[in-house]
Amino acid sequence: MKPVRLIIVAVGGQGNLLAARVLGEAALSENVPVRMSEIHGMAQRGGVVESAMIFGDAESPIISDGSADVLLGFEPAETLRALNRANPETVVVTNTATLPPFTAAIGRGVYPEMEKILSLLRAKTGRVIAFDALALAREAKNPLALNMVLLGALVRTGRIPVTPEAVRRAIASETKKAFVDSNIAAFELGFEKAA
Repeated sequence: MKPVRLIIVAVGGQGNLLAARVLGEAALSENVPVRMSEIHGMAQRGGVVESAMIFGDAESPIISDGSADVLLGFEPAETLRALNRANPETVVVTNTATLPPFTAAIGRGVYPEMEKILSLLRAKTGRVIAFDALALAREAKNPLALNMVLLGALVRTGRIPVTPEAVRRAIASETKKAFVDSNIAAFELGFEKAA
């Protein structure tokens, strides 16, 4: 199977690692080889968290600059920061709800305008799916399910070799029982949004 390379970027606490685990379990349940690596950085202090996943035949979980097939961003500025991993065929799925870094929040830094972020993403990639995933997570009655909303949109692109059914099963097995229903509802809302 030809490798499919996915980069997931987020800010600590947004659920990147759980999303990657759910995707990995979904792939394994369908006998799709998957390799994964993570960079936690200063996650506990709101820093970047990155997961790299390669589905298919690969020897390493490293994704070089310009080689990502899909870029999934939980925070728009982090999506922009990871743009060097993309190429003209890359599909980008990004949340548009911002989580500005501390420096921007106190006026010591500047957070880029959303239209500028989206313009830069569109200029370098093949397709950009951008929407307010936090609003859909709230609609699912679980603001913490932003990661599941974005997983739904990601799966809907058809670029990841896992079925929606496999992801639903992985959500049921990998997330806390109290949140399974709202996580699946969030996944469905993201799946519909990316149609």
